[in-house]
Amino acid sequence: MAKSNFFSTFSKLGLTLTTITAIGMATSHTANAATLLSDNFNSENGGVGSLNYNAFTNWNVSGGTVDLIGNGSFDLFPGNGLYIDTDGSTGNAGRITSKTAFTFNPGDVVDISFDLGGARRRNQTNSVIVSLGSLFNETFTLPANEALTTIRRRINVATLTTANLAFEGVGGDNVGLILDNITLSRTTTSIPEPSAWLGVLALGALGTVSVSKRQLQKLKAKA
Repeated sequence: MAKSNFFSTFSKLGLTLTTITAIGMATSHTANAATLLSDNFNSENGGVGSLNYNAFTNWNVSGGTVDLIGNGSFDLFPGNGLYIDTDGSTGNAGRITSKTAFTFNPGDVVDISFDLGGARRRNQTNSVIVSLGSLFNETFTLPANEALTTIRRRINVATLTTANLAFEGVGGDNVGLILDNITLSRTTTSIPEPSAWLGVLALGALGTVSVSKRQLQKLKAKA
């Protein structure tokens, strides 16, 4: 379509370039990213490891037991500060659940990131179940010699959901996978409020009036 025909079409519809531009601005979506939870456990218990630890800042031990180790205390991965052995020292693998229940809206994008490492003992595989309410549930199984590895998952939210993030060790022999560096974040896409359209219409009306005035002036000049 030629430029002259293109602009002629919009003129017949009563639209101006100002109106079209304003509509484009109002209908654009804005993505807002926020970190909801970030924990490397290094500040727990004054930086000192503790068996069967249950006084976490961000977590409840909602089942079994876990050990807080590292920093020279049962340090399976030196140089990584403190971290969690997901199968504590009571013969009952533990489950930690975030103290905060997070609410997610349709259209949100949720990112989960965490480090898992092998048990480094008894040359056996171990597992951890990671869940975020009804949004996510996956079991991770690693061999004993697996290095600390960052695992990432992305979730697209379809329905309004409130959920706690949880990590659950599988087994009960006091040897579990190592957990560290947990991050939960959310990206929300904001949609313009209805009031934004009032501004679009007002701006468009001003643009149309402006064009009409110029056309009237041209007609008067020719008369």
